[in-house]
Order: sequence, then C-alpha cells, then structure tokens
Amino acid sequence: MNLRIDDFDLRLLSALQHDGRLTNHELAQEVGLSASQCSRRRMALEESGIIERYQACLSSEALGFELIVFVEVSLSTHSPDNAKAFTRLLDDTDEVQEAYSLTGDSDYLIKLIVTDFKRLSDILNNVFLHHKSVAKLRSSVVLDRLKQTSNLPLRTLRI
Repeated sequence: MNLRIDDFDLRLLSALQHDGRLTNHELAQEVGLSASQCSRRRMALEESGIIERYQACLSSEALGFELIVFVEVSLSTHSPDNAKAFTRLLDDTDEVQEAYSLTGDSDYLIKLIVTDFKRLSDILNNVFLHHKSVAKLRSSVVLDRLKQTSNLPLRTLRI
C-alpha cells in the first residue's frame, strides 16, 4: 500500500514515537484532529507498515544487564551457506540486540547485551569463536551510553 504522508501523519507518528500508549483521544489533542480521524490515520499507518509494532521499552540496567558490547566479526569463508549459518547463530543468541552486515575490514557488527564479563566471555569463546562460520572477533565494551533512541528523525522528512 502506498500511503501519502502529510503533516498530521508526521505529528501523529512523532507523538506515538514518544508514547505508543496514547489513546486516540489523547493523540487527537496532541495532533489537532478528532479522535475518529486519528483512529483512521493510525490504522492506515499500521496497515501500510509504517507503524510496524508497539512494544514496551525495558530498562536493561534495572534488570541486571550491565554490559553493552560491540563485536566485529570476520567470517571464515564468504559463501551463502556460511552467511546463513552465521545468521542462524545470531537468531539463536538472545544476547544479540542488533546485527549489521558491513563493508570494510569486518563482515558484521554485532551489539550484545550481557549481565557480566563471565557471560561475555562465554558468548565470545564458546558461542561465536566456537562456530565454524567465524574466523575472527574484535570486541569493544561500552563505557558509557551517551545517547539511545529508536525514534526516527521525522522533522527531516519533506512532505
């Protein structure tokens, strides 16, 4: 579905990015439309796939996940089968938060979140390095998180 986005949609999306639990009435007050118009627009944005899902944001620190680690991975061979095997490894490792295929020296950049260094060591040595698809790892432990957001920069869109 090809949905035309206007200023009201952008305001609606911005409000929902900041609080996905807004009711249509609260959203209407924020956006400047009626609750029924907001409901129709929200449904259209969901059906078009622009709004993918709603989820709760959990505090990693409150739950005891103390370490964020970025891991650069180089594969042992560059073949479709090896890449698929590595992708399965990522899917099976709950601590993997994000994974990106890259250009440059490394093949992948992985973001892990773990409770402690013992768990990090276990994942790096017994999960990643033990896997046949992986040739080399390089990890960096985050000292301080300066910014974290999943919000898109909607103000930069031109309508």
